[in-house]
Amino acid sequence: MKPHIVHSSEPIALFGGGDADQITIARALEIAPTVVAADGGANLAVLHNIQPKAVIGDLDSIHADTLAKLPDDVLFKIEEQDSTDFDKALRSILAPIILAVGFTGARLDHQLAALTTLICHPEKRCLILGPLDLVFLAPPNMQLDLPVGTIASLFPMAPVTGRSSGLRWPIDGISFSPANRIGTSNEVSGPLHLEFDSPNMLVILPMTALDQVIAAFALTDAHWTARAE
Repeated sequence: MKPHIVHSSEPIALFGGGDADQITIARALEIAPTVVAADGGANLAVLHNIQPKAVIGDLDSIHADTLAKLPDDVLFKIEEQDSTDFDKALRSILAPIILAVGFTGARLDHQLAALTTLICHPEKRCLILGPLDLVFLAPPNMQLDLPVGTIASLFPMAPVTGRSSGLRWPIDGISFSPANRIGTSNEVSGPLHLEFDSPNMLVILPMTALDQVIAAFALTDAHWTARAE
């Protein structure tokens, strides 16, 4: 197992080099005031007058004026090119919750790579925040108290099965797969309980559910283990 660069008993905000609006940044910092940057995420942090605790990645996307404002002891260069900077940073953080900002935006390939990173590190509790939605890897089980009618999308990244209560269209008995069966645009119909048999299902909820999702993670002891390297 690779050593962690950042250790925290509190939530961490992880900044990426993509688009991030002021409202999303502010919501993340309310919950996780300590910021770590994944490579070019340092540009986003400095733009908002935030000093990151660490900058992790291959460090090839940091602007020269940003670099001039960062002390050497916050820079952690990982040169291998077999993973994204999000992957490098995520695997280097040990924290109860990681709120990832700046990993959505104009480039669809970057967004898809970020979703793959969530699946690659099922042991991490990481939420990717966007202006409208948030996405996270579903834990083995969780309960959520959301308003009836809330859109709750499920997107499998690999074959996965599960069970639910509190969804308009229950998922029991369904074999999900990105190739033939997904679960987008479902709706909450009552107190929501989700269970999954493998760490392959993404949950997409509106940003208004952020506090409830964090509370739900705090209430479940169920964790996935790290995938074998």
